[in-house]
Amino acid sequence: MVTDQEMPVADAVPAKSEREVRRFTALFAKEYPRIVAFAKRRTGDSSAAEDIAADVFRIAWEQDQTPGSAWLFVTARNLLRNHHRANARLAELHMRLRMERAAEPSDTDDALLDAIEKLPENQRELLLAHYWDGLSGAECAALVGCSPGSVWVALHRARANLRRQLTKG
Repeated sequence: MVTDQEMPVADAVPAKSEREVRRFTALFAKEYPRIVAFAKRRTGDSSAAEDIAADVFRIAWEQDQTPGSAWLFVTARNLLRNHHRANARLAELHMRLRMERAAEPSDTDDALLDAIEKLPENQRELLLAHYWDGLSGAECAALVGCSPGSVWVALHRARANLRRQLTKG
């Protein structure tokens, strides 16, 4: 059971009036299927389209407005661009990793993966978020819930711990 102390604190989004909630709900009921269809035509993936549509309405809700359909479609288009860029980066990374692995088959990769697995979960998550997923210091800070300055200290400690794991061998 989740207690009040464990509940995440919402960002500074003011409470909505009953009228605003009804307006937003009506907008969602009317436009959600259209936004999903718009995103699906551009991704070919129902799941990704639903995620993008959900993000569109989350952004509208967080911005404390009931936008028109044009705003929703522009936001969906921007999120689709982000989605395509992320997929392109991921495909490029996979290709680069396949090429590197094919060029230099070695036990180093296995040793590195084993060393990463031996790290504490918080250090492993931080290293992978920063180096694998390419998150900035500020994004890592938001992910793990600390200040940006603390992230750099934590990354330093995680790298040192990883070095120790690798030299243990």
